[in-house]
Amino acid sequence: MKAAVATGYGPPERYTVAEIPAPRPGPGQIQVRIAAVSINPADIRLPSGDFRDTVPLAFPHVPGNDFAGTVTEIGSGVTDYQVGDEIFGQAVPRALRAMAGATRPSLSTGSLAEYAVFEADTPFLARRPAGLDVERAAALPTVGLTARALMASAKVQPGETVLVVGATGGVGTAVVALLAGAKARVIATATAADAGILRALGADETIGYAESAYPAGVDVALNLTLPSDRLTGVAAAVRPGGRLLTITYPVPQQEWLGRDDVGLQFVLDMEGTFGGMREVGELAVRGELPATIGRRYTLDEGVRACVDFARRHTTGKLVVTV
Repeated sequence: MKAAVATGYGPPERYTVAEIPAPRPGPGQIQVRIAAVSINPADIRLPSGDFRDTVPLAFPHVPGNDFAGTVTEIGSGVTDYQVGDEIFGQAVPRALRAMAGATRPSLSTGSLAEYAVFEADTPFLARRPAGLDVERAAALPTVGLTARALMASAKVQPGETVLVVGATGGVGTAVVALLAGAKARVIATATAADAGILRALGADETIGYAESAYPAGVDVALNLTLPSDRLTGVAAAVRPGGRLLTITYPVPQQEWLGRDDVGLQFVLDMEGTFGGMREVGELAVRGELPATIGRRYTLDEGVRACVDFARRHTTGKLVVTV
């Protein structure tokens, strides 16, 4: 089969598109013919070698967490899916098994390929609803799960003011829409070119990325992009008693904020506590969870998609069709 692969540690410019053997499903697993994939930070960070001491990779490594496709083969013991089922979801590389969910982890061989193998018994895979096309289905898994977890954790109330730092990315564009649906007042960081997109999603105001542009006294701040050990500027924008939620590493410590009167929470749901792919699909079909696709690529352009994700400003998700 054809796949985008990293043959050793290094930047995405070193990835190649190559022919490798198609993976076969074992007990409890399914093989999927991939139709579309979206790019995520882990697709770049893991092969970069940044985490080689804690998460060593076997090469060739196929990146790709989010996908949509068709079940082509089932392993023994699988009862939830049949050959021909149209599914979508999120699965992390098997190298991340220790960090995945303790009970029903979603693991795969990498979806930036013509075929991939997934664990069948996980809330992070689901049948693709008829009203959700493959590109949007591939764009939504990680952002939908993360945005839903942020909303459930932040408990935003109607009329509260929320600062979204990193609003133009995949998670940002999704969470802005959910916040607007919750009747919050949304202030989003954006470039001038992206301001119209965010306003169409429900942002009340867009501001620049500089900390000097942050408003004062917001009820909630959501950090989606800055390293979590560099959040003093974001924390300064939050009113006393407000909340700051972040999804980036390193796992934040209260003392790093320079103040103790702001609630701090790191949001990462590896167990599906706040729902799984079925709930993401339902929200998308109802029109409450949009998929913002910034650029599209073919599998032959898969390396360029990874390079663009790492090197260029992106709006929404980068989607690769297979």
